[in-house]
Amino acid sequence: MTKIITPLFIFLFIFLCCKGNNNQLTSEDLAKKDTFNINIGSEPPSLDWSLATDSTSYLILNNIMEGLTRFGDDYKVEPALALSWHVSEDGKTYTFKIREDVYWTDGKPLKAEHFEYSWKRILNPKTGGDYAYFLYDIENAEEFNTGKIDDPEKVGVKAIDDHTLKVKLRHPASYFPSLVTFMSTFPMRKDIVEKHGIRWTHPDNIATLGAYSLSSWKHHDKIVLTKNSKYWGEKPKVEHVSMIMNENPTSALALYESGELDYVDGRGIPVLEIPRLNQSDEFKTQLQFTGNYIAFNVKKPPFDNPLVRKAFSAAIDRESTVNLIQGAGIPATSWIPKGMLGYAPDIGIHFDPKQAKAWLAQAGYPDGKGFPKVTFLYPDVSSNRIIAEALQSMWKMHLGIGVELANQEWKIYLSTINTDPPEIHRAGWGADFPDPHNFMNLFECNSGNNRTLWCNPKYDSLVENAAQEIDPEKRKGLYDQAQTILTETDVPIAPFLISIQQSMIKPYIAGLDPDPLGIILFNKVHFVDNFLDRKDKAD
Repeated sequence: MTKIITPLFIFLFIFLCCKGNNNQLTSEDLAKKDTFNINIGSEPPSLDWSLATDSTSYLILNNIMEGLTRFGDDYKVEPALALSWHVSEDGKTYTFKIREDVYWTDGKPLKAEHFEYSWKRILNPKTGGDYAYFLYDIENAEEFNTGKIDDPEKVGVKAIDDHTLKVKLRHPASYFPSLVTFMSTFPMRKDIVEKHGIRWTHPDNIATLGAYSLSSWKHHDKIVLTKNSKYWGEKPKVEHVSMIMNENPTSALALYESGELDYVDGRGIPVLEIPRLNQSDEFKTQLQFTGNYIAFNVKKPPFDNPLVRKAFSAAIDRESTVNLIQGAGIPATSWIPKGMLGYAPDIGIHFDPKQAKAWLAQAGYPDGKGFPKVTFLYPDVSSNRIIAEALQSMWKMHLGIGVELANQEWKIYLSTINTDPPEIHRAGWGADFPDPHNFMNLFECNSGNNRTLWCNPKYDSLVENAAQEIDPEKRKGLYDQAQTILTETDVPIAPFLISIQQSMIKPYIAGLDPDPLGIILFNKVHFVDNFLDRKDKAD
């Protein structure tokens, strides 16, 4: 039966289609707009900055909180909540002067004791903070966290008065001012944590001091941030930030193209759409200080055998993997990312199917015969499924091994690799601060984020010596030795690519400039009226 399309239907169709295209916002539309709309993909696992470890939580916490320092131009450290700091001649004692014009959202003033409480809380083994090792440069921090001492007063951080914080390090660490930009070092209120328990991060309970405050959190749906009128620094230009949780890239991109979102990153860009989107001026790319790797649980057979781990690494065609994801990364065999001191592309195990088979045969599994059933776990976000299926195919083709795939929602995936890491899983690491120590100490024996369960004292010694080394060439030499152990000798991980962030940004959005650290500060975002520019182009 032929349907008759009436003029009214045609009018409604055109009207709705035009209404959905928010790329062409008028000056009047922009004048009324007070919300920056983005997609964060998944539910943040935790907004407790003693427990948070993931990039989603970091994005939110970085905008509702702040550290002693922050990064300025060219990643130079500049004062934030610390007005200034003094370093002793031996480089082991830092004295921070805390700003006196900073207030929490409940009106109470910031005090140095809020830093002392926060740092000792994450170091307390009862807290279970994976990032506790982040503060191991501090005197007795590791000893307290590992239970060798039980007196927190012996830890080298002390509030001298309301606005003076003294920190004693066990050795000089030139990167320490960069380290205290990170969320795990943000101040925290003891009275609020103890009053509300596990619900202290609920919007009705939490007190923060960043440019934005947490105004609502509808789990697995949306988080809304609102401009903090008490913020000590430059006030945000946008009143609200609305962050939806959409894990479907196709759906997220549709929301962007209909004008319901102002920005999407790789979580909202389907791989197959990249060639089309790449033709748009709204498509942006930025190489990240982010490494992606395959993690082996060295305590679980058959990956307790380094020959097996080497074979799996040598069977990965990294160039092919990058092509599959349409340029969202560059191949990597070493661990320190491009752009940082210590980047060494020649280190690591490169694609070599013949050598992979030889190592597997040496391990007792010629052509994969007798190899036990193993499962490869990956988080079900972005292009991870495509990569997982490609790796599964490579291991089958080059090793004769059939690896089963399993995916989990982001929050559950993090819980799994924290509590019982599988034989093999997909993992990634983005820089917390732009120094190679942030990547290399990840795999030290006492790192709470080392889910391989691998421990090599020689590796730890090289990394710690490098952290104290001032000469860049000598420091790089130490990192080269450590990376060789990590990616060629012991191989608890198989690095395979360094991320390139791909994003779509509406033309009326300014102040949102992707950088290698992946830091997005909403207080820099503002709307610009480009109506006249569009009109000129149309004419």
